[in-house]
Amino acid sequence: MFASISATPVRILVSTSLLLASAALFSQLSGCGKTIDAPVVTTNPTSGGSGTEDGLPTDDEIRRQIDEVLDFTYERRRLNLQDHAAWQILHGALAYKRQFLVSDNGNDVSAVDHVLKGGKMTGWNMTRGDLLDEATQRYGVKALLESGTKTGQGHTDQWLGYLSDCQLPLDEVMIVEGKEHTVRDYVEQIEHDVHLNPYREYSWTLMALTAYRPTSYEWKAGDGSTWNIGKLVEIELEHNLDQSPCGGTHRLVGLTIARNRHVEAGGKLEGVWKACDDKINESIAKAKQFQNPDGSLSSNYLQRIGNSADLAQAMGSAGHVMEFLAVSMDKDQLQEPWVKRAVLKVCETFRNTKPVDVECGALFHAAHGLVLYRQKVFGPRSFGPETSEKPAAAAADNAPVDEKSTSTETPAAVVKSEEVAE
Repeated sequence: MFASISATPVRILVSTSLLLASAALFSQLSGCGKTIDAPVVTTNPTSGGSGTEDGLPTDDEIRRQIDEVLDFTYERRRLNLQDHAAWQILHGALAYKRQFLVSDNGNDVSAVDHVLKGGKMTGWNMTRGDLLDEATQRYGVKALLESGTKTGQGHTDQWLGYLSDCQLPLDEVMIVEGKEHTVRDYVEQIEHDVHLNPYREYSWTLMALTAYRPTSYEWKAGDGSTWNIGKLVEIELEHNLDQSPCGGTHRLVGLTIARNRHVEAGGKLEGVWKACDDKINESIAKAKQFQNPDGSLSSNYLQRIGNSADLAQAMGSAGHVMEFLAVSMDKDQLQEPWVKRAVLKVCETFRNTKPVDVECGALFHAAHGLVLYRQKVFGPRSFGPETSEKPAAAAADNAPVDEKSTSTETPAAVVKSEEVAE
């Protein structure tokens, strides 16, 4: 019940046999997992309505296709609080931020605002944390780790990794177990518990902490050990990407976000940051090297070439890699022909899956990749009506705070809305 969402069929764009096979395989997938070898299908390179010398559609046509599939996903694949859980819903918020709506007994509400106000959501399991300030009796808040459930938080710090891109300032109020807390309490609890990460998996921790702290930040964990942002980067670089969830794309996104914010704040690419930058550029090159002849990104992520006939795998792998490319590449790079072909194939997969249930992780990571591409290449856009009672905070209000300061008035860097993922 929690694994997929459906939409009212608009038109059938693939053969009946392919739809049936894909739908069956969709139901077997539980989100991010190991790479699956699948039959290879060879098709002609994407051409579309030619309007340029390289045989690709015009930029206006590419933008139209992106907007069409993003609008369909936003408007026609509506989740609800009765049948869907936090794991599915917060993936939607990753793509559409505070504008992402869920149905609450027939009423559409902002998913982000709903949980911040203490609203009930299956899998959104938050609890009071440790005493952070004895003088004020201020406690932290923590999200329970429920790996593999596909309802609750599947990775350490995943929830704040996503929510930190929704322009939530440190003083944003959040209700936990009926008590008023702030995002600051959540951030400081993550810092307190950083040594307890069972898998030494800090992809989402990097996303979250670099949204509120400069990359030079250092702190003491709950056991008294000293940590800093660079140490988290170093640990992430030690992992084998091919053996990591979703082909290592989550690690790459976390590393890229940290690198981007480091550079934006005036940091130099030396030491661990040089190694981080090298890994990112190496992975971009692999995405291009293993791109299929039809323009689609490999169904084997960044390991080797592969083109799957399974629409679920095609959306999941290409969507995750597209998300990484959109975070890591600049506007000029994203307008290279090979990237445009990849974008068009992702849009094609969205159209082909309109009539079938789609696994939420694959769907919304792919949507997030297109949102980021659209923002960088064509400029930002909004989705649906403004639903939040409290306007989204200005970027400066959500900027990293110098470790010697207790105020957000003088940010060390500005958080970019195009920079978060999983």
